Amino acid sequence: MTEKLNELLTEWRNPDTENLDALPTSEIVKKLNEEDKKVALAVEQELESVTKAVDLIVESFENGGRLFYFGAGTSGRLGMLDAAECPPTFGTEPSLVQGVIAGGMSALVEAIEGAEDEPELGREDVEKVGVCARDVVVGIAASGRTPYVLGALEEARKRGAKTVALSCNPGSALGALVDVDIAPVVGPEVVTGSTRLKAGTAQKMVLNMLTTASMVRMGKVYGNLMVNVQATNGKLEERVKKIIVDATDCTYAEATELAEQAQGDARVGILMKLKGISAEEACKQLDQVGGRIREALEKK
Repeated sequence: MTEKLNELLTEWRNPDTENLDALPTSEIVKKLNEEDKKVALAVEQELESVTKAVDLIVESFENGGRLFYFGAGTSGRLGMLDAAECPPTFGTEPSLVQGVIAGGMSALVEAIEGAEDEPELGREDVEKVGVCARDVVVGIAASGRTPYVLGALEEARKRGAKTVALSCNPGSALGALVDVDIAPVVGPEVVTGSTRLKAGTAQKMVLNMLTTASMVRMGKVYGNLMVNVQATNGKLEERVKKIIVDATDCTYAEATELAEQAQGDARVGILMKLKGISAEEACKQLDQVGGRIREALEKK
């Protein structure tokens, strides 16, 4: 096991940071910044694979499927974070995008390291959440070989789900199992083996792409405006008003009135203003096109 670990690029010692502990603070943070600059370029090399994964996710959503993230440690937490941010940002049901972490919810705030070594736990968690053939399952593991994630992907494939691997080591065990392999090569970490650094940043960037691009394709965004945002606090209530202003060129006062009549739904407010219709009619037209505001605006 140790020998295999030493073969992983993410576990190699970085020659540019071997004297890290002897550096002043300014040089330590400079080294971190210099290494972080490499992450976006590594992700860029995987855009074709990311595109394929997004297309699988959109097809799944259109057929009543869901997106699941399975991971352990940092990778699992990143999946949970991305899933948790979809409902407030895109107005989705919490069940549409779900994160599952080895060791359960307590693993979000404390390290439960042993849980990642059990492939059976991954298989059991896939069964618990009811993964089916309509779904897409993304296994996240910087190493590309975490047993928990391997078990989850194996079980997901048995159930007919489409599968995606997200790691930072090319030619990984995870990658050999799946329909789409995404593996941005970020190289050795500043602190040897600490994959919460560049590897974690790369994973977060890819997860951002997977959900954001999928939600855009599903009509959850108008132009570049997050029109499905849920106005659940003061800041988001103001954001809804700003979205209405940006989309219609109306005044802030008018946007405030529209947002109130639309009960905080920016899409309804925009339709009311641009088509000169009531909130009730705007809701009806949105329902007819599955909530896609652009289609509602273009419909005669």
